[in-house]
Amino acid sequence: MKRVIFEPEHEQFRDSVARFMQAEVAPYAEKWREEGMVPRELYLKAGAQGLLCTWADEKYGGAGIDDFRFEQIIIEENMRHGDIGFYINLHNDLVAPYFDKLGTEEQKDRWMPGIVSGEKILAVAMTEPSTGSDLAGMKTRAEDKGDHWLLNGAKTYISNGILSDLVVVAARTDPTSRHGLSLLVVERGMEGFERGRKLAKMGLHAQDTAELFFNDVKVPKENMLGDPGQGFRYLARFLAQERLVAAIGFMATAQTAFDITLDYVKERKAFGKPIGAFQNTRFKMASMRTELDAAQTYVDQLVLLLNAGELSAEDASGAKLLASELEGRVMDECVQLHGGAGYMEEYRISRMYTDARISRIFAGTSEIMREIIGRGLGLDERKLS
Repeated sequence: MKRVIFEPEHEQFRDSVARFMQAEVAPYAEKWREEGMVPRELYLKAGAQGLLCTWADEKYGGAGIDDFRFEQIIIEENMRHGDIGFYINLHNDLVAPYFDKLGTEEQKDRWMPGIVSGEKILAVAMTEPSTGSDLAGMKTRAEDKGDHWLLNGAKTYISNGILSDLVVVAARTDPTSRHGLSLLVVERGMEGFERGRKLAKMGLHAQDTAELFFNDVKVPKENMLGDPGQGFRYLARFLAQERLVAAIGFMATAQTAFDITLDYVKERKAFGKPIGAFQNTRFKMASMRTELDAAQTYVDQLVLLLNAGELSAEDASGAKLLASELEGRVMDECVQLHGGAGYMEEYRISRMYTDARISRIFAGTSEIMREIIGRGLGLDERKLS
């Protein structure tokens, strides 16, 4: 179905992004999957092309475009023509907004130019070895030592954990409150900041995921983002956009899986005719086509709501839930339609299948998404008891 939210300038931008991904990412993706991460130079190339933080102010090197559709296009074209392990979406749309929305002018002058150029690669550290979605149970702590914060703790499953230069770390600064968290920027090279092993994963093999350790790290007071003790509120505030960003990526990978499967079933023959000519194949592809169109329309509408400043936590959770669950079903059907070839890693659909399994887990599990949506309906145990 034709998507109606884009203007001609968006489509021109899409063409340029697609060319970048085809030239600078796709030819090297297999090598990077074997190495377990993309090179730092890729972020520099993306920055030079104007693909990092299109929304950033021109004085920092950005384009100053306050239209999330451009970021949506970058995510989609990376999924289609680049590689899912290139976490440009994490850099642009999940972490950089913390600096933009919470940073002082001094902090933005110090960090944003490098973020936009690709010299400073970003990560955010929330998850801990014993704490997943329950941010209030966080144990990493930072003590006020007058002119600095003394940071101690450990984080795990951190995307860009090896490559990152600036890590937004959520830490407990008020031990008397479950929600007494603050956000501290830990910089590469700070004494006591150590990176653990690069974690082996089921999928996303070109994306570096690591453990991070903070042993008496002295974080300057000027490295706190926002106000002390408000970290929990800030994290909740930015999670809506994070979940929409995730949904955009899930829809793009699901659509890509559909497209390559459609090509496959037109060419692959069984019993003397293309398998696409069998009724079962037609029905499977028709059902997926309809579901993809419906879900894409929903996600596109939420992008417009984000542009208008009207994206709710419940709607973003709905998009994340819908898109991740649909992506999982589409990947499974597409592998099945590829038959034995779908189980072979030389076929892209096999790699996409394993990459997609994390989608129902990160950025909040499907179960957490249902909980948020249900509470938004007034179905809260505390209120109904």
